Amino acid sequence: MSHRVKVVEPSGILDATQAEHFDQQISNVIQEGADIVLIDLQDVKFMDSSGLRLIISAYKTVKAANLKFFLCSLNHQAKMICELSGINKLLEIFPDRQSFSQAINSVEQLVQE
Repeated sequence: MSHRVKVVEPSGILDATQAEHFDQQISNVIQEGADIVLIDLQDVKFMDSSGLRLIISAYKTVKAANLKFFLCSLNHQAKMICELSGINKLLEIFPDRQSFSQAINSVEQLVQE
């Protein structure tokens, strides 16, 4: 069983000005037939509370479509926002995309055995 992972890679500042574009990216990956949506924040330099709202909204949209949702590559500031809000307890967050890939591959191997 191979998962279809679709990655959304916002960049720069993740705030309210990115809302329309970010929401469209989430809709696109769902329509493309993803099983798993990964939000890779490697290129996000700053995220405010509006950016956190975008992440939460994306999570709800992806879950409503019965897909899995993960985050990776958060910088120190984004990690702090996630921890202060408690969102890190709701979402599975990986340090980087390589860690995410290793975890997904391990799960697939267990299912196949």
